[in-house]
Amino acid sequence: MSNILWKLKSFEQLLTEDLYKIIKARIDVFVVEQNCPYSDCDDADQVALHLWAEENGKVVCYCRIFPENIKYAESSIGRVLTTEIGRGRNLGRQMMKYAVEAVENRLHTSKIRISAQDYLIPFYNEFGFIATDKKYLEDNLPHTEMFRE
Repeated sequence: MSNILWKLKSFEQLLTEDLYKIIKARIDVFVVEQNCPYSDCDDADQVALHLWAEENGKVVCYCRIFPENIKYAESSIGRVLTTEIGRGRNLGRQMMKYAVEAVENRLHTSKIRISAQDYLIPFYNEFGFIATDKKYLEDNLPHTEMFRE
């Protein structure tokens, strides 16, 4: 039986071990799996809330949550991922539900802007995000800016 442990922490609350697991998961998914060499350390982690689930000590899904005027004028959710061992179990859906609730309850707003890989637009639609006309390539992957009110 699986035992999923959800965590939500500010940067200051992260343990060294937490940060290592998070960065490892981000590199495994974005750099290795998606073959997108980029600098993951963007000096934004320090102002983000970090939401993730662990199973048997490994990160199975993760995202970071920003207040207004950091990534966009509105609050935002980014670096959304589900690791290989977490896929196919609806953990990403559960995490997005928690992330939206964290924005509403901790940041006191319902306005959220995200940068979505195009193939995930239907996934984000499930949470009330609407695609804007802003489309672009990021790390050679098609993205669309999406907004939720």
